[in-house]
Amino acid sequence: MGFIFHKTELEGVIVVEPKIFGDNRGFFLETYKASVFIANGININFFQDNHSKSTKDVIRGLHFQHFPKAQAKLVRCIRGKIFDVAVDIRHGSKNFGKWFGIELSEENKKMLYIPEGFAHGFSVLSDEAEVLYKASNEYAPECDAGIRWNDEELNIDWQVKNPLVSEKDRILPIFNEYKEKTNQLNCHPE
Repeated sequence: MGFIFHKTELEGVIVVEPKIFGDNRGFFLETYKASVFIANGININFFQDNHSKSTKDVIRGLHFQHFPKAQAKLVRCIRGKIFDVAVDIRHGSKNFGKWFGIELSEENKKMLYIPEGFAHGFSVLSDEAEVLYKASNEYAPECDAGIRWNDEELNIDWQVKNPLVSEKDRILPIFNEYKEKTNQLNCHPE
């Protein structure tokens, strides 16, 4: 059993490839094993699992939660194909405002680990896609935030021609507004 961990140009963002064991009956793979992840620098407790289903050209994101309820995520696509994106929003980071994207699919079975301090989103490249992801904090509506998916400064190539975006995501602030608001570093749960 095992995994292969690939660091990306964004510090902390890691592509995880599970080892797949297959034969004429199908396949088996581990999707998470704490001891192996910890040995490879991912020492996170996950407290919530999420599952979404989307149709072709849907873009979800860019989402994050403010501290102290920030979320690290381990994302995988179990059906179809997505383009998964992480944006560094850590003030003072050498990669602040840079993004990394990768295709995750039921065929390649890759996962993307996204640490706290990143905005996350994905676009659907197949007719439908189902995405599962682990989160290091439970959803906290008072800390919920985001950056507009089509921000010109970030200039993310979502690889879709006719994006379908929720009203909530359509009106998120642009990246420049996020940069100007220092109070967005923390939320204040009741």
